[in-house]
Amino acid sequence: MSLSKTVRIASCFCFAAQLPLFAAENVQIVDVPDYAWYAGCFGTAAGNLMGYWDRHGFPNFYAGPTNGGLAPLDNSTPNVGIESMWVSKAGFDGRPANQPGHADDYWEVLNDGGYSYESTDPDPHVVADRPEHAPDCLCDFMGSSQNKWADLDGECSGNIDAFSFNFWNKQGAQRLNFTPPSQDGVPIRDIQSGWRAWTEYRGNRADVFSQLADFNPETPFGMGFTFEDLKAEIEAGYPVMLFLQNPGEFSRSLPGMARANPHVHGMLAYGYYVGDDGVNRILYRTSWGGGQQTLGVWGPDALEAELSLRGVVGYHPLPQIKSVKPDGGNLRIKWDGPSSTIDHNGALTAVDWYVVEKSDSLASGSFTAVSDISTNLETSIPNVGGAHAFYRVRLTSSPQ
Repeated sequence: MSLSKTVRIASCFCFAAQLPLFAAENVQIVDVPDYAWYAGCFGTAAGNLMGYWDRHGFPNFYAGPTNGGLAPLDNSTPNVGIESMWVSKAGFDGRPANQPGHADDYWEVLNDGGYSYESTDPDPHVVADRPEHAPDCLCDFMGSSQNKWADLDGECSGNIDAFSFNFWNKQGAQRLNFTPPSQDGVPIRDIQSGWRAWTEYRGNRADVFSQLADFNPETPFGMGFTFEDLKAEIEAGYPVMLFLQNPGEFSRSLPGMARANPHVHGMLAYGYYVGDDGVNRILYRTSWGGGQQTLGVWGPDALEAELSLRGVVGYHPLPQIKSVKPDGGNLRIKWDGPSSTIDHNGALTAVDWYVVEKSDSLASGSFTAVSDISTNLETSIPNVGGAHAFYRVRLTSSPQ
């Protein structure tokens, strides 16, 4: 039995609520993947997130052979190779059979053919006395399933198989581009820092933040991530990870580990819904697949798996020029950058607009626009010659 087949059986207890036909305010990001659980909910949710960005402005996020190199919208049998984006494995999705990956180094194959979900045993690479492979997938950089972190922010040890951790600002403030403390001279890996490092590994850059929810009991009054903050992220075209963990449950005792990871769950929010009743609701991918629109109430009640929202992890990939090439009498400039469309009560709106700017000197810091404002990720501008020039691409507002 494969890893994916083993864990997908657990999807039977998820539930979905269907949206009414007419909604007072129904806003969602278009074209967000809905992958079924594979090797951990946080890895799967991260796969949904990075699969979305691979389809919307960052084509090198997934570069494997599946679906012609474009992240598919699901990980059903023809598309199962997309799972290598968050969990690499020897002999899988074009990887050489003699090259261990994440599944080989951190998951143990059991006698029944299944995989070691929630195992506290030493990682297989330790047992085999071989070095870890160099990080090359999302779960590598996130620290998922890596049983070597002795102290995760004073809350637990970890990570047991399929689990991940995130370091929070306990005062409720937003934590931007955070790097966890070191253990044995190496920074501990967590979700937020892992996303940033993985993005750089893929040749791009990103800003990443995390923040406790405003209603979480450990969040000081007046602090924390609010529903209005969620709306702003969605309206700007940025899906947000939801980190579910019940208040006060920071560890649990498992055989071989007295303070193992607590019960947690990760999902990807891609929209919000406010009906005529005025209740604030979140649209999210459950990390169990299914394709349905699933929504839950913003607040302390359980969303999925009998767990409530502790906080969020946000991700903003940054525009980056990739090439500047002569094209006749012009320069052809291409860049990576967010390219999102939102559906607001049935009306589709592009939210990411760009302008290319030029300066003759970095010292002056004076850049002027040399292109029209456009949603395109490339443009041609006149090549006026000169000894040198500096170009940058900037996200801006719609010209309308």
